[in-house]
Amino acid sequence: MTAILSGGVIAAGEGSRLRGLGVPKPLARVAGVPLIEHVLSNFEAAGIASAAVIFNEAEEDCAAFVRQRFPGLVATVVVKNTHSSLESFREILASAPAGRLLVSTVDAFCPREDFVRFVRRAAEAPPDATVLAVTSFVDDEKPLWVTVTRRGRVTVVGGSRGDAVTAGIYVVPEKVRRLHAPPGLGRLRDFLAWLARSGEPIEAVSIPKVVDVDRVEDLAAAEELARVPAGGTR
Repeated sequence: MTAILSGGVIAAGEGSRLRGLGVPKPLARVAGVPLIEHVLSNFEAAGIASAAVIFNEAEEDCAAFVRQRFPGLVATVVVKNTHSSLESFREILASAPAGRLLVSTVDAFCPREDFVRFVRRAAEAPPDATVLAVTSFVDDEKPLWVTVTRRGRVTVVGGSRGDAVTAGIYVVPEKVRRLHAPPGLGRLRDFLAWLARSGEPIEAVSIPKVVDVDRVEDLAAAEELARVPAGGTR
């Protein structure tokens, strides 16, 4: 088992559907806790020692928040406007320390116990495998489906159906961090689909429920999930 000690958070999206809240998306609160604090607290609970975070240029207050709240965890804060989730992902890959990297989008609201379990199981995967958190809970306008074998190997990423959907949490091996993807890939999902087509080993680890907090109504779903006791029924 190879320990996963480094992480990165993608929080550079515009969050246009949550603008009515009056705060940037990373500071939108679930159970009284900002989304970015929830993710980074999950990182700490999972044993991550160093993390990089990317915000867009309108989120300087978010950058100040994480520097103050997580001075021992957040080693790098990138404040930059990016054109896509894939560009933000690449910025994180370049900014974080070498080795296997735990990456989460800021809007992936995951119960701490499930998050820690995912990281532990991902650490048991072959060190050259990309590991995707997947869930059977689907409440997304454009879910990213994956097809998975009985042994947990992902064979297809993308398409109109599959066995589960990605949950916005990944473990990326050093080999994949150094890959040169073909030009023309627009989004992170396109990169993951290309990885699968290229034959790179991809493993799936299931999480019962992760809420993609993209809309105001998603906050209510995340609040409900936050109220479920550890080990409880969702």
